Amino acid sequence: MSILKWGLIGCGDIAQKRVAPALRDLPNCELLSIARSRPDLAESFANQFGARKWYSTWQELLADSDIDAVYIATPVHLHATQTIAAAELGKQVLCEKPMAMNVKECDEMIAACRANDVKLGIAYYRRFYPVIERIKSVIASGEIGRPVLVQINAFEWFDPQPGHPRYWLVKKGLAGGGPMFDFGCHRIEALVNIFGAVKYVTSIVSNAVFNREVEDTASALFQFESGTCGVLSVTHAASEPRDTLDVFGTQGSINVPLLNAGEIRIRTSNGERVESHPPAANIHQPLIEDFVEAVLTNRQPVVSGEVGRMVAAIEGEIYARGLSL
Repeated sequence: MSILKWGLIGCGDIAQKRVAPALRDLPNCELLSIARSRPDLAESFANQFGARKWYSTWQELLADSDIDAVYIATPVHLHATQTIAAAELGKQVLCEKPMAMNVKECDEMIAACRANDVKLGIAYYRRFYPVIERIKSVIASGEIGRPVLVQINAFEWFDPQPGHPRYWLVKKGLAGGGPMFDFGCHRIEALVNIFGAVKYVTSIVSNAVFNREVEDTASALFQFESGTCGVLSVTHAASEPRDTLDVFGTQGSINVPLLNAGEIRIRTSNGERVESHPPAANIHQPLIEDFVEAVLTNRQPVVSGEVGRMVAAIEGEIYARGLSL
């Protein structure tokens, strides 16, 4: 096999902007088919991205023997069911984040993929950000001394009303949680990638503004095995957006004012410098490239099911130990 023939399950905003273009454009990929509940929209989406087939149910897509791999881009509560069904039909699986509703579902997904000898990847695409690798290399060099504290802020205003295509994100039974679950998970993956295993976590989980089933604001406090402490704060209720990462060490600091842009400021006793390490133009593309290579060379994806499970376990601790306000 030199080309993976893909089925795309779910055609929301991210799938349209990033996933479908990558599956269409990468040399070792063919976007063969898509599944969308409205047949008219399924056909137009397929035509837009050159897919030769379209289905109104994900079950029909999985039954297509021509498909080698599936990208699951549906609401979180469907991930486990769809991943297990795909694995049992011999499909390779790349699943959106968060991996599942809880650790139990993650374990079931991992077990199904192992039993059927297929790969499982999770879409934590920030693992491939050059700025993340640069942060790791600066820390490893000792230039800022020993990391003492890391702080991440991820803020946005998000108040969807019934009928909005992303309204499901404020329904606990569909999304699993609020901003800590939805985009906080990306930052948890990045933190563990940079600083290693988490020793202890506690949190505050709050509905500071909105009366909804999931939190609108939360902060998690971490202590890593290395001794570094961390603070991750997320909210759906701030008018001013934030996407920052700051590391403070015994001899200097690192500041990333916009993680998705890739600029980094490094301050030491020798002064301050600014570097630029932007992500790929399509930020999903390196993730998908790695997954395809993993399948074609029979290795584990860099962002495997075990990575997704690790994040889910930390999320579970955040919600279990969090002081709810």
